[in-house]
Amino acid sequence: MIIRRLDARAIAEVRPQLGTLLLDAVADGHSLGFVNGLDQDQLDAYWNSVALEVDAGRRVLLSAERDRALIGCAQLDLCQKPNGANRAEVQKLLVHCTARRRGVATALMQALEIEALALRRGLLFLDTEVGSGAEQFYRHSGYTRAGELPEYACAPNGVWRGTAIYYKTLFTRTRTIS
Repeated sequence: MIIRRLDARAIAEVRPQLGTLLLDAVADGHSLGFVNGLDQDQLDAYWNSVALEVDAGRRVLLSAERDRALIGCAQLDLCQKPNGANRAEVQKLLVHCTARRRGVATALMQALEIEALALRRGLLFLDTEVGSGAEQFYRHSGYTRAGELPEYACAPNGVWRGTAIYYKTLFTRTRTIS
């Protein structure tokens, strides 16, 4: 398996595979900001917005590939606020259903953490559906559950679900910004 950081050009090259990953996850019921009936226009708009964010340096997109096929991806949304230069949000950790439970998600999370360290982002946070299998994965990855919000998002099937908030401290700041 190869993990690589995608720039806007690389995103354009693998855009169909990124679309397939997202469709696969939504079809499997994962709450990712989309509901059933996701169409090509929505896919294109979403991945184009990600490419723009990557190109502007506000987001990192990593891919996991095996035998030249995209089997997973994950994002790091870099806080742009002056008082938030120490944090980033982990988003859209996607692993194709045919590649799950084979270490792909773990490899992507470890690579995201390496990227975060290189970018001096010591606090990572994320949210995931309450009661989902992802909660166990994030706890196993060293993330701490901070709490939950009820009826936070609508699952692809139309049911409102709560979200659990997790964080992980990679390093702490010892100086103040002046």
